[in-house]
Amino acid sequence: MLIGALNMLIQCTKKLLTGLKVKPMQTEIYEPLFSWHANIFTINRRKTVVLVNDSNRYVIVLYGLKAKELKNIDQLIVEAIGEAFRGEGIKKEVIERYLSASQSFSFTGTQDRSSISRVNKAIESVYVFDRELYEASNFQISLSKRLSRILVGRGKGKSGYTHPNKDLYRDLEEFTGGPVFNSEAVIVRVSLELGNHSIWRRIAIPTYLSFPELHETLQIIFDWSDSHLHEFYLFPGQPFNPQGLSGKKDQKDVVKLVSHEESLSFQSRIPMKLEKGEKLSDYLPGEMLYIYDLGDSWQHRIVVEETIDDYDVNYPICLAGEGERPPEDVGGEGGYEEFLKVMADPTHSDYEHLKDWSEDQFIDEFDLEMVNRGLMYL
Repeated sequence: MLIGALNMLIQCTKKLLTGLKVKPMQTEIYEPLFSWHANIFTINRRKTVVLVNDSNRYVIVLYGLKAKELKNIDQLIVEAIGEAFRGEGIKKEVIERYLSASQSFSFTGTQDRSSISRVNKAIESVYVFDRELYEASNFQISLSKRLSRILVGRGKGKSGYTHPNKDLYRDLEEFTGGPVFNSEAVIVRVSLELGNHSIWRRIAIPTYLSFPELHETLQIIFDWSDSHLHEFYLFPGQPFNPQGLSGKKDQKDVVKLVSHEESLSFQSRIPMKLEKGEKLSDYLPGEMLYIYDLGDSWQHRIVVEETIDDYDVNYPICLAGEGERPPEDVGGEGGYEEFLKVMADPTHSDYEHLKDWSEDQFIDEFDLEMVNRGLMYL
């Protein structure tokens, strides 16, 4: 792979070239890792640009672009690449080397139909996952990561499938000649707060993860179905104090992160924010409370046990755990205790009904290996 000064090439559809009002340049030699195919479209009445890397098919989404952003699209694309790579946990030095290697910037027309097809498929996926679009930023980091983890064919003349994000890591390792991950992480113990049961997990988590990604992590490690609302209560720099949630004691530093914008309209004594765009690193040190299913109110206490300065992967790892979570929609802690009481008595009138109902829950025994397989795709 070329290591010297390279040209960042954006191969645009005719529609995008028209929208940018730029004259395409002619080029025959380019490095695929520094070349992106791009198209523009409108979703939610907002102009959106999707870029797909020619080497690894990594997807980057730019959303809500106005005239001033389109006028400076070259600068915005450079910033978007940097933000996307940071969101992947790629080392600062690797990002700087990639961006500094691109000494010039060019726009051309598209080169082949297969690349255009890849961009169009990425656009279709944006529509599928449009609920993940974050209106407060042009840079759609979470959605870009999601789309870049979708399996794709290896291309013409090649068999099998691959993940674009993994191919990006491989390309950057080859480009820099070394590992691309080295970030800060924390080891936390997450305990499901049930007085009569020990249900907990210990996990290592990169601190750059967003709270929606932390939510996904917690869903995986406890085998929840992600079919209910959730929220976080954050106690930065102090131990968890449940009195702060009831207003019985002043907890002015407590922050509540909600998963849906509609929740912000409800009155609360605790300051509320939308969890999108919020990062774990902004609230450490401190303890957290994660509540899943606001009806049953499954409360998970998150306590930091250790900090790691040289975490060398870009996804959480479950280190240990104990116990299986209760069935969903069982009625909270009280309903769970009643459920266990009935299931311990085959002569109970509700035994057969609850037995059939619980079997539909598909609750697996805690399996460390299977949990970590799921975490690898975050």
